[in-house]
Amino acid sequence: MGLSGCTTPTTATASATIEPKSPPRKPLGPPSDSEMAIRYAPLTDDGHRLPAIPYKEIDPIFYRQRVENTTGQSAGVVVVDVPKRFLYVTEPGGTAMRYGVGIGRAGFSWEGEGIIQWRQKWPRWKPPAEMIARQPELAKYSVENGGQEPGPDNALGARALYIFQNGQDTLYRLHGSKDWRSIGKAASSGCIRLINQDVIDLYSRVPGKARIVVQQG
Repeated sequence: MGLSGCTTPTTATASATIEPKSPPRKPLGPPSDSEMAIRYAPLTDDGHRLPAIPYKEIDPIFYRQRVENTTGQSAGVVVVDVPKRFLYVTEPGGTAMRYGVGIGRAGFSWEGEGIIQWRQKWPRWKPPAEMIARQPELAKYSVENGGQEPGPDNALGARALYIFQNGQDTLYRLHGSKDWRSIGKAASSGCIRLINQDVIDLYSRVPGKARIVVQQG
């Protein structure tokens, strides 16, 4: 497993446990157009203004939607299907909430099992030294410079969920992004990105210390 993730190592404290939400779990399948307009409407969150997402320009397969749980995992597990560009949060009753995601480019992707050890609203982004070496223009966001201010333009977006393995920070994150065009594509440097409106929803559903399984095939 490589460690070329999208931020610096984090010393995490345990988040309060959040139990998976209970049924009802219907309907399954894509939401209606009116529901989509609400889901991806402009949003003000903790004083930060997020623009509407032009969801009609995104392949409908990547819309947030409830589906049958075909992951083979029990309720309360996060599953990332890298080839299909899907992220699932499994639910009681045989269903899962599914999101479209953007995945790290070849050579920067992560796979395996871990724990979502830590979660943060409107995080600061502090790119690791190896990323700054590849992209010197990011030096202004280094640890020494305090990182990138939270906000809609921040590389981690509205939420970040931090993946640990064997008690160690993998440097990989589930996080928001303003770049809705990256959903369904391999475009990021190692992390799993979601539309900001989706990562806010994801954050509300993921149990504390949830298992995460990232599958490359």
